[in-house]
Amino acid sequence: MSLNPDRLPSSLVLVGAGKMGGSMLEGWLKVGMKPSGVTVIDPRPSDEMARFCIEKGAALNPSHVSAPEVLVLAIKPQMLDEAAPALNGYLGPRTLIISILAGKTIGDLKGRLPAASAIVRAMPNLPASIGRGATGAAVNAEVSEEQRLTADALLSSNGIVEWLPSESLIDAVTAVSGSGPAYVFHLVECLAEAGAAAGLPADLAERLARATVTGAGELLFQSDLPPATLRQNVTSPGGTTAAALEVLMRDPDGLKGLMREAVAAAKRRAEELAG
Repeated sequence: MSLNPDRLPSSLVLVGAGKMGGSMLEGWLKVGMKPSGVTVIDPRPSDEMARFCIEKGAALNPSHVSAPEVLVLAIKPQMLDEAAPALNGYLGPRTLIISILAGKTIGDLKGRLPAASAIVRAMPNLPASIGRGATGAAVNAEVSEEQRLTADALLSSNGIVEWLPSESLIDAVTAVSGSGPAYVFHLVECLAEAGAAAGLPADLAERLARATVTGAGELLFQSDLPPATLRQNVTSPGGTTAAALEVLMRDPDGLKGLMREAVAAAKRRAEELAG
């Protein structure tokens, strides 16, 4: 992924170096972030993360933390209240906060971090861990265009970034792309089980289902064609695919109805957690 390294911050503090935080850190370094400008704060870092910081030259849990250009919050959301006093001490008047805390609004962060000013709220998803993530992000009024571009450079190191016109859309993003990988994984489970029910050995059905979904996903990634066109391209009139799609596209009992219901349920739960 080609990004302008001039957009990357000269100093960054990452708070929380678990799976997602660690993946983001790897992405930043791959696109040109200088390790000497990175500080990692994690009270219980994994051995792998500790080795990574030593090997790359990033600071891990130093005794003193100067106010950085960017502070990235990647802790568990329920840890925010406990961590808030220390976090507030890391903030300078021009520090940009990038938060990936699910269910914690910009208002929540402002309320717990009195020194906070410019805030980006982002919702990445699991494929960010392999550089193929989809992130929705929103900003508050204090974020300058230069800061937004800095956030874009950081978030884009792990996949695509979609900038939202309003934070109110974050819950819908959570329901679609945030939770979406689980829907795809379940599709593979269901396809494999259906294959076994049709007579295939279970292990063979799973291998075929996995390869089919990952292959279709890669085709979708590489193609500029709309998903509907790709679907039509593999559907011969009166053929086997058409017979299956008659079932899957049977509204409201087909896949479309189920997916709308699933996304709506995820969105409601995101709203409950944010409230």
